[in-house]
Amino acid sequence: MHRLTPEAFAAARKVPVVVVLDNVRSQHNVGAVFRTADAFCLQGLCLCGITCCPPNSELHKTALGAEQTVDYTYYPDTTDAIRALHEQGYKVYAIELAHNAVTPEQAIENYCNQPAADRQGVALVLGHEVFGVADEVMAMCDSCIELPQYGTKHSLNVSVTAGIVMYAWAQALRKQTDY
Repeated sequence: MHRLTPEAFAAARKVPVVVVLDNVRSQHNVGAVFRTADAFCLQGLCLCGITCCPPNSELHKTALGAEQTVDYTYYPDTTDAIRALHEQGYKVYAIELAHNAVTPEQAIENYCNQPAADRQGVALVLGHEVFGVADEVMAMCDSCIELPQYGTKHSLNVSVTAGIVMYAWAQALRKQTDY
């Protein structure tokens, strides 16, 4: 099945995508994001505010050990994580329902059309299950991505949303380079 050992995963070249969890309250959602980040060999996670950190038995139920392979950093305040990512050259996208939001495809196309030297990495910010990405965090993001939805509901579970955007970015960046 071409699965990496934890040691091979640690040594593998990572897709330059960091997922920022802004006060995500569900430990199961956090674990699912860890597991998906492992599946796509992403750079890592920023866990912020009330978002739980390993070790955590509830997180482990959905992460299934990915919390031991995926790098993460904890920030008490999400704005500190965004500042640090900007300082490292990351383009930061909020994943949220908002005016002037673009689709994942538009954001990826805009990013990939930049000169390669300008593409340091991507950070995807996902927010609280009820309140979304905090306003002060939204104000710090470079752009906002909204997933088009066509049914009666206009929200998705945060771990489902994370999986969709993580997959889209990982696939696009893998096509651009050798990951």
